[in-house]
Amino acid sequence: MVERTRGTVLVTLPDREDADELAEQLLEQGYEPCAVHRDMLAGEDDAEDVDWVIEVSTGPHGGPAVFDEPHLSLLAEDYGGFAVAE
Repeated sequence: MVERTRGTVLVTLPDREDADELAEQLLEQGYEPCAVHRDMLAGEDDAEDVDWVIEVSTGPHGGPAVFDEPHLSLLAEDYGGFAVAE
């Protein structure tokens, strides 16, 4: 189980390449740590139908990424995904 920092935003996308691309963009904008991992829903038996999650803990301003959730949500929507604050 991954331990998340309070204020983390999880950006969820359906495609790994898109997740990797967006994570790189976010790192360039100053977001950290932008770790990408697979997220298989409980009971999901098809490994092809997993989502890809970018964990973003810190914004470019040095504070929790949760303050940037609206911006991250818009970026996620551009890739057919969504963002949720933890």
